[in-house]
Amino acid sequence: MFKKFSEKDSVSQSSQLKSSVIRNLRHNFLQQYPHVEPYFDEIWPKRDNVKLVKCQDHIELIASQTGDILFFKQRDGTLLPTLRLVHKYPFILPWMQVDKGAIKFVLSGANVMCPGMTSPGGKMSVVAKDTPVLLVAEGKDHALGIGMMKMSTEEVRKTNKGIGVDLIHFLNDGLWQMKSVK
Repeated sequence: MFKKFSEKDSVSQSSQLKSSVIRNLRHNFLQQYPHVEPYFDEIWPKRDNVKLVKCQDHIELIASQTGDILFFKQRDGTLLPTLRLVHKYPFILPWMQVDKGAIKFVLSGANVMCPGMTSPGGKMSVVAKDTPVLLVAEGKDHALGIGMMKMSTEEVRKTNKGIGVDLIHFLNDGLWQMKSVK
């Protein structure tokens, strides 16, 4: 999604959100990730002014008043945290660990194949199909990317072939390069 994303070419407009819209976004995020509630005021302060940044391909970015991009979504899809936010709060999303051989492919924007998660270096959280997940690598401390499960964990173990995670956002992609919004 963000492989060829650039702030200069992709961002079309930025606007301040009304407090009612902010409340609705906060509520939706807490419904998607209820385990985050004790930390949510630290992640996204209640009185924080929030900007909505509209981009090409129906991508919307949610940025704090300091300009840090907190979340993103495409169309009416799932509100997902950015990698910068997940590096601070890694418990937001369930994680999938890929083996060392998959690292260079994930960092170049490739989807994660099932054998990369079922090999001895891979580990999986138990999740359903179409669940957003955090991708970590064997032997590394920080996350490599964020993706959406194409099949459940049980299906990944059973079939062990094909695409397991559809990669959405990864280190050094266009969204990662975008430091803050003005």
